[in-house]
Amino acid sequence: MESVKNSPAMRLFNGISLAIALLFLALLSNAQSKQKPVSISSPDGKVRIQLEAGASLTMEVWFKSKLMAKVENAGLEIAELPTAYKNPVFKTITLTPYKQTIKPVLPEKRDLIPDEYTEALIWFKGGYGIRMRAYNDGVAWRFATRLPDSITVRNESFELQMNTADSVYFGEEDNFISHSERQYPYLGVTSIADSKMCVLPAVFRKQDGSLLAFTESDLLDYPGLYLKKKGQGSITFEPVLPQAPSGHSISEDKRSYIVNGRHDYLARTTGTREFPWRVLGLAAEDKSLLENDIVYRLASPCKLKDTDWIKPGKVAWDWWNDWNCSGVPFKAGINTETYKYYIDFASKNGLEYVILDEGWSANDDLEKINPDMDMDQLFIYAKQKNVRLILWVTGKALEDKFESSFNRFEKWGVAGIKVDFLIRDDQEMVNYYEKVAAEAAKRHMLVDYHGSYKPTGLSRTYPNALTREGVQGSENNKWSSLITPTHDCTIPFTRMFAGPMDYTPGAMSNVTKISFASRWSEPMSMGTRCHELAKYVLFDSPLQMLCDNPSNYMKEPESMIFLSAVPSTWNETHALNASIGHYLSMARRNGDTWFIGSMTDWNPRDLVLKLDFLPEGNYTLEYWSDGPNAERKGEDYTHASMTVSRNMELKLHLAPGGGYAAILRKQ
Repeated sequence: MESVKNSPAMRLFNGISLAIALLFLALLSNAQSKQKPVSISSPDGKVRIQLEAGASLTMEVWFKSKLMAKVENAGLEIAELPTAYKNPVFKTITLTPYKQTIKPVLPEKRDLIPDEYTEALIWFKGGYGIRMRAYNDGVAWRFATRLPDSITVRNESFELQMNTADSVYFGEEDNFISHSERQYPYLGVTSIADSKMCVLPAVFRKQDGSLLAFTESDLLDYPGLYLKKKGQGSITFEPVLPQAPSGHSISEDKRSYIVNGRHDYLARTTGTREFPWRVLGLAAEDKSLLENDIVYRLASPCKLKDTDWIKPGKVAWDWWNDWNCSGVPFKAGINTETYKYYIDFASKNGLEYVILDEGWSANDDLEKINPDMDMDQLFIYAKQKNVRLILWVTGKALEDKFESSFNRFEKWGVAGIKVDFLIRDDQEMVNYYEKVAAEAAKRHMLVDYHGSYKPTGLSRTYPNALTREGVQGSENNKWSSLITPTHDCTIPFTRMFAGPMDYTPGAMSNVTKISFASRWSEPMSMGTRCHELAKYVLFDSPLQMLCDNPSNYMKEPESMIFLSAVPSTWNETHALNASIGHYLSMARRNGDTWFIGSMTDWNPRDLVLKLDFLPEGNYTLEYWSDGPNAERKGEDYTHASMTVSRNMELKLHLAPGGGYAAILRKQ
């Protein structure tokens, strides 16, 4: 007789039990992989971000009930915790509505910033998590860890999925050693070749015209982020970040430290921290991007206790115009008399600063002063004229003699430094930005970063870091024909979405497309005079340059009326109309005075501007508009005034490459 355990009935029973057990395990595994999604909506209910935790993290971004983008396989690869972000299991979920008002030290767009969002902080078993926020104008997420000691981040992953009908303003980049100065061609997402990389922000347009601007904020102790196309003809973009440097060499021009080797990781950092925000700004129409300051809101709050000394302003700049002063009783150049001339000009026209750019010292040694420069005398003279001086330095030269240079600058009374040829955003360089900002703040000095990566909110954390380049600006007119009115009408929506940009406007030689020539010593700008003036209203920069030389400005007293009056910070900003790459108009208030700026691409354009942003009452509108011959002669303009009120409209005609600038004062 067979034993019971080997009987056919028992074998059948055991088979059924095994099947049930396997089914149970499958259901359990499926249940774990299908944990209930976490969804949060913006205060106005129009924006939603939803996270699912399965084999990896997946997010969906919704705007006005439409799926804008999907993010898959999001996570960090951490050497000390290989299981991080793989099959994550929820541990705690905290949902928080938030409402406050940020009062920025320097109002880049407005002096009171509503900061309202819904937040989800999610921790998974194992000591890692993610924080998500839904704003009325965007969403953001950042990874977080609660691990002992330090950690090594080997990589970061996510797949940003768009639609085949979407397009993108794509600032192509091919190297991590870069000045981040790019054009932004408008391309279908499927047309971008495999592995092509772009600088941020990348601005995507959906088929219905709505916009999604992707960038990062609160970049500290971590490398900068780029997007790379994944697959030929695909709709997927993935992150790519520079690995930590393992060795350096000096560039041929001795201006930079060049990376000549890299580790197999992105960053070594503290184990308990939050990583940079990945930001998606959302807009139903183009003009809304001009008012969006989500990057600033997401940055770490101000780390400085004393900020009263931080002053915005305009700067008389020397390098662009090649020190080409004329009608003066001295030999113009990099010498004491030339800079006294710049100081006199700044003082007479209410400019707060003069910059001493390349040439006051040796590029590679800040202690080797140009013998034609009496620095002590210049600082005394500037103080007498109520003008302060900013010094250009290379990042390498400053780092080589960091403390002694700052000591010397402080003794002289330097107002700020323009740090150039940084050209990287690996973890080491990102930390150097903060090091410079912190040290400069201790000495009550401003900072302007050049040869730099895009802003990531550092101007909130260190408000003395007023502005930075990382933009293809007017200096390129000296050697190329890339700075067109079309470019000017694109960058306020792309590069400027990330933060202030030191574009350096102010050219007094303004020409048509056919008349333009790149010239090193006597450069010119494409577009009309009023196009150039409008940049001071349309381009954010609390430290705004006047790039031409004082002699040329003195020949243009009517233009100087506007340039002397226009401020560099704003209490209010209202976008009036816009089409990326084609035209834009803004109204901005500083104190009781309003300013209007409008510009167009190479197409002549008729625009109607409503004045309903004005309070009640009558205003004197002093304006600079394209002259009747501006289509042929870019410097032709009309300067006049009229009385207006909030129930009126302005009808503008902009010439090809044209513009409009105005000041409105309460009567």
